[in-house]
Amino acid sequence: MRYAFQVQYIGKNYAGSQIQFENGKMIDAPTIQGELEKALCTLILGKRYINRDSNDNSRPIKAIFSGRTDKGVNSLGQVVHFDTEKTIVASKFLYSINEILPDDISVSDLKEVDKSFHAQKSAKKRYYRFEFINRRCKNAFDGDLLRVKFKIDDERMQKSLDYLLGEHDFSSFKSSGTLNPSKICTIYETKVSRVGDRVFIDIVGNRFLYNMVRTIVGTLLEIEGHNLAPEHMKDVLEAKDRRKAGMTVSPYGLTLVKVMY
Repeated sequence: MRYAFQVQYIGKNYAGSQIQFENGKMIDAPTIQGELEKALCTLILGKRYINRDSNDNSRPIKAIFSGRTDKGVNSLGQVVHFDTEKTIVASKFLYSINEILPDDISVSDLKEVDKSFHAQKSAKKRYYRFEFINRRCKNAFDGDLLRVKFKIDDERMQKSLDYLLGEHDFSSFKSSGTLNPSKICTIYETKVSRVGDRVFIDIVGNRFLYNMVRTIVGTLLEIEGHNLAPEHMKDVLEAKDRRKAGMTVSPYGLTLVKVMY
């Protein structure tokens, strides 16, 4: 049987969502996937496992994610599926696994799904939000959020973002560290909003390249900081050259809000 659930996590204390390997051996770093698989094995199989190599058979229960998030990135709606021969009672399972998981990871909305469902391959849209603070002076409760000291023009930023709508080659916003050669993405929605001195950048797309959202935000801030025309975003996009885009901003403040199927 195949089950799927949503995962919420604070990414600050993890080396990303996925278990990572180097030269066929697991990198000894905490990940969301690692914590989930340990909890699933404890709850369903009654035992923990230690996975030290890249052989999938060494992982009795594998948690398949809708997509990878980097170190420091949060989630409100990451979707994960896993297979098991045991029948699961949702209410009991959710209570038990949340008691096992670390305090900065939780799961919800468990349901049985068809075997054809795949958390990553079945996903149609992904919704990310980046939050930062637009204020000159710091506040003790700012936490790890990026603070932009110069004044931001929300309408100008929206105009800049609108140039990204549709299907494009996003090579200019792709980190050199990405392993996926595909550079074509479709952006369905973009929105800039503000609550007080907190600014939110919402982007919905079919897929995102490695560090793409963070580089888009960095380019927005470069446009605002240097008073460039919003059309500069279009020029960067069409250049298909990472050197033309802005910096890749900190992952803190970036959240995977929802995955749509």
